[in-house]
Amino acid sequence: MPFRIKGLIRLRPTIAWGLRMTPVGTHRIVGMLYRADRMACPTDWAIPIKPNDLWSDDVRDVDYNMMVRAPHSYSHEKMRRADPMYDLVILTDWNWPYPQKGAGSAIFIHAWRRPHASTAGCIGLSHANLLWVAQHIRYKTRLIIPPLAPALRK
Repeated sequence: MPFRIKGLIRLRPTIAWGLRMTPVGTHRIVGMLYRADRMACPTDWAIPIKPNDLWSDDVRDVDYNMMVRAPHSYSHEKMRRADPMYDLVILTDWNWPYPQKGAGSAIFIHAWRRPHASTAGCIGLSHANLLWVAQHIRYKTRLIIPPLAPALRK
């Protein structure tokens, strides 16, 4: 199922931590997380996000790029946010589940902050499109992020 991404597009063949870019290539869908207090389970393989779930984003952490539980002393993102951005999160295999420090953070597919807003390397979709994708993919579905055609590069 092809998608056209509009808005700020920042792709790179290889990425390193902190570049805020999406890696070009073929990735696999390896997980799905959702807020059970805000929505029904989208698939039989989705896992509910618990109140203390965090995602470590600190390369110094032995649990870097992994789901951890609060309290957590290293830098992290809260998976249960006040806004709906992480109500549904699709995980790709980019530097996960066996993260290599310095190879870039995990790439999530999640709801956008506002239409066509850029992300820090993840893929943002409208909630309706994200839910549709979640209900039509399977574990190990391929996600292909091609390089931009020269005419589309800035």
